Amino acid sequence: MSTLKDRLTADMRAALKARDELTTSTLRMALSAVGTAEVAGAAKRELSDDEVLAVLTKEAKKRREAAAAFADAGRTEQAGKETAEGEVLERYLPKQLSDAEIAELVSGALAAGGFTGKAQLARP
Repeated sequence: MSTLKDRLTADMRAALKARDELTTSTLRMALSAVGTAEVAGAAKRELSDDEVLAVLTKEAKKRREAAAAFADAGRTEQAGKETAEGEVLERYLPKQLSDAEIAELVSGALAAGGFTGKAQLARP
């Protein structure tokens, strides 16, 4: 499979055959969101991998927010379901850097550029 959408479809079919209800329903929902985005403009079009990734990121964020809301309301079963759906979607998203990894990258870039203080970062 060459595109992310094709991979989602193939993985959904595999989950369906394996009778994995959580993965099947989550990927169906994700593919439905992708389909909705494809017809959202003036004419139907095929989304690029970056656009599909943006849709998946949005759906994963919805799941995190819903899980937090359910957990705050004391509905742990629903919160667990939303969290599990979010974990399925996370498989298709790029790995997020931790705060320590970001700080290390910034420090390395500043050192490579010869910057030693904030004054050197200001534009002239």
